[in-house]
Amino acid sequence: MRYLPLTPDDRSAMLAAIGVKSIDDLFVDVPKPAQREGFVDLPRVAGEMEVERALSALAGRNVAAGSVPFFCGAGAYRHHVPATVDHVIQRSEFLTSYTPYQPEIAQGTLQYLYEFQTQVANLTGMEVANASLYDGSTAMAEGVLMATRVTRRNKAVISGGVHPHYVQATETVVHAVGVETQVLAAAIDAEAAVIDQIGPDTACVVVQTPNVFGTATDVTRIAEAAHAAGALLIVVVTEAVSMGLLKSPGEMGADIVAAEGQSIGNALNYGGPYIGLFACREKLIRQMPGRLTGETVDADGARGFVLTLSTREQHIRRDKATSNICTNSGLCCLAFSIHMTLLGETGLRRLALLNHEAAVATRDALATIPGVEVLTGRFFNEFAVRLPRPAAGVVETLAGQGILCGVPYSRLAPEAGLDDVLLVAATETTTAADIKSLADALTRVLAA
Repeated sequence: MRYLPLTPDDRSAMLAAIGVKSIDDLFVDVPKPAQREGFVDLPRVAGEMEVERALSALAGRNVAAGSVPFFCGAGAYRHHVPATVDHVIQRSEFLTSYTPYQPEIAQGTLQYLYEFQTQVANLTGMEVANASLYDGSTAMAEGVLMATRVTRRNKAVISGGVHPHYVQATETVVHAVGVETQVLAAAIDAEAAVIDQIGPDTACVVVQTPNVFGTATDVTRIAEAAHAAGALLIVVVTEAVSMGLLKSPGEMGADIVAAEGQSIGNALNYGGPYIGLFACREKLIRQMPGRLTGETVDADGARGFVLTLSTREQHIRRDKATSNICTNSGLCCLAFSIHMTLLGETGLRRLALLNHEAAVATRDALATIPGVEVLTGRFFNEFAVRLPRPAAGVVETLAGQGILCGVPYSRLAPEAGLDDVLLVAATETTTAADIKSLADALTRVLAA
């Protein structure tokens, strides 16, 4: 329907209908001192072309990840997204996705959510997955809440290797309902330190692999210790592609997996929207938050899909509900599923290997630079280095030279005392020329 502005006659008729003579009569109850005379001191209206030109000039000041050597990670990674992904998700029936409460008219949406759940369960090595959450950090928060419901305990022990932003998001959510969190000091390689902190009141132990410093850890021993104490193990993964090469959380004994799925099918997008992957053991399914899609048959025996085991207060008694602050990131999980389908198991493994090889080449190049110390011994596609000066200043200097060299840890945790630590990530998009540019520029800056 077209918008047609009102004519003076239209306005007069409307005012007459409500019994006033002018627009000013509508504001007679507002004191005169509170009324403004004339225009607000703002720039006058601009035409479409002027606005476009101004906004284009602002956009031109940005440095796009694909336009320069790019080594930033810390929970958001630049990967190649096939054009097919955007082509499919731009279809109107997908672009306007909503929670498919009416299965009779939403079989397409329900089916791709079902396939997505299957992919996430296989990827994480778990038995069941939901139809996604907001992002990885809120997935971790929901995992902690879920663990407290399952164990009827009230304390979460969190490793010093968990991403600080994930910790902050989780504490914001769980402290509101009285859950206690014990966060260990930041450490490059100390996931197992949580074992000594497990007690009779521990509901869950939260670890991350690869952790925020890039360290990849087999958490099997941590899982055994947690289970021996009656606690659950929550494994956080911020780089989903890593599960194509490393042992899955399920194989290591995880009870709950909270992961960020941005790396598969979703671009950086200035920090969001992203997609939270959430999976758990089947015996815990009744306490799983969010939406789950199940497979069924209709009256004629034909295959169909429907929301099932919903734990929201709209579906079950409020006192039995889990959480309704979560959502499924429908369009993002569709992008994830399309990319995952295009890759297949073999493709994902090859992609993961390319990531690791690029990171090893980057590590080797930086390790030869005087003053640079590589801190991460075993990693997937990200590692930490120590510089002879604050990392934030080095990052800014190299950014001015057209190289985004990584994320200073001080940006994630300013009070951690690790101002000289730089997080460097490489993916399949990192070229040999990018690595050389980084090494040469960093050598010059540190020698100055």
